[in-house]
Amino acid sequence: MKLTIWGAAQQVTGSMHLLQINNYNILIDCGLDYEKGNHQEQNLFFPFDPSNIDLVILTHAHIDHSGNLPTLIRMGYDGQILCTGPTADLTEILLFDSVNIFLSKQKKKPRNRKKHHSGPQPLYLQKHVMETVDRFVTIGFHKSFRINGDIELTFVPVGHLLGAAAAILTINDQGTIKKIAFTGDIGRKNYPVLVNPDTLPPVDYLVCESTYGGRFHSKDASLEDTLIKTIEETCVKNPGRLIIPAFSIGRTQSLIFKLNQIFSKGLLPPVEVFVDSPLANHATDIYRKHHQYVNEEAQSFYQAKGDEFEFENLTYLKTQQESLAVSNYLDPCIIISSAGMLEGGRIQDHLYYNIQNYYCTILFIGYCAKGTLGDRLLRGDPIVRLRNRDLMVYAKIAKTDLLSGHGDHNDLMDVVKQQSSNSLKKVFLVHGEINSLSAFKTALETEGYEVEIPERGVGYEL
Repeated sequence: MKLTIWGAAQQVTGSMHLLQINNYNILIDCGLDYEKGNHQEQNLFFPFDPSNIDLVILTHAHIDHSGNLPTLIRMGYDGQILCTGPTADLTEILLFDSVNIFLSKQKKKPRNRKKHHSGPQPLYLQKHVMETVDRFVTIGFHKSFRINGDIELTFVPVGHLLGAAAAILTINDQGTIKKIAFTGDIGRKNYPVLVNPDTLPPVDYLVCESTYGGRFHSKDASLEDTLIKTIEETCVKNPGRLIIPAFSIGRTQSLIFKLNQIFSKGLLPPVEVFVDSPLANHATDIYRKHHQYVNEEAQSFYQAKGDEFEFENLTYLKTQQESLAVSNYLDPCIIISSAGMLEGGRIQDHLYYNIQNYYCTILFIGYCAKGTLGDRLLRGDPIVRLRNRDLMVYAKIAKTDLLSGHGDHNDLMDVVKQQSSNSLKKVFLVHGEINSLSAFKTALETEGYEVEIPERGVGYEL
């Protein structure tokens, strides 16, 4: 049995792991790599022949885990993609959204007069996404699925996103039973809407994400208290507007539910809330469709008060005209819009009209990669460029990590420490920046675990 880490090796994006068992090749995740240069070009070629892959397992829908599946199929893969039901539905809308992003980038790129062609060609088109969706085979949690005579798969919930799973493989490797787990991305405990990460069964090998290795989430205040304080200062004591950049899938649904709880308890006077993201609207419908996968808190709320994603002062904006009309809404309000790092989407319209508004607060609830507009605002740039104009930043910039979807260092340690250091043969750390990987590795080795930080393309005989 051989493991090769082909993606998210000493970096965060592009998860892709190849497990070879008795001439049977399984690819775990096939995500887009955003780390270097032109990501469309660097994701076009695979370090193996896609037609030689026998099976794909998808841990969850986020695009850094799923986003290159249509390219894999376009390049010759003709097998199934195993995942949970919510993952299949969320991946479908994310992949179609990726096509739209590819096409918009192609249109915006200035035409090269000498070469007579426009910008980068899309990695894939809608027809390739449709072919991908047709390959999904959905499996429930904790249900053993026999892949062939030697391999069984079980999905274990890990929070992070609706339907997200760790993949547990039980393998008969030439008469020896071996178990390996791929965590995907690990969520947080007591996160709005999502279940807590479940305990993983004992395994021989663990491939573990490390996004927050060596880093810890804030403990000073609860999410509810933080939101109440921010809304009160912005929209109750002052006639302002609170703009919250949020990723459309996962973060937005958890935020809406928390706001629903706050207003339903009467902890704040009613404030109009606008959700301005077509993708978020579709994702919320998927959360409703797969309601059995939300946590007990959300299910109890539904039984007592109804749909956790609807309340009296909440409006889901659908058209571009409805979105633009919000700029003329004069009363205090909350605007939730994408993209979370401000690198496109309708959020840029709201920024353009409010970045110079002294009564506006922009509250970041997620990570902003270096160089993005969100990162520039968070580091305190006094001037930003929007619509080819340099605008002074008069709005208040705030941030909270209490809605981060990733477990922190302690959460990651808890997952690994479920395994006995005497029986777990090796931990492979992936999906993290080098500082996080190193800090996590040091902490695990202190606990007696054997740890490896793989380089891209290095194979390990297990």
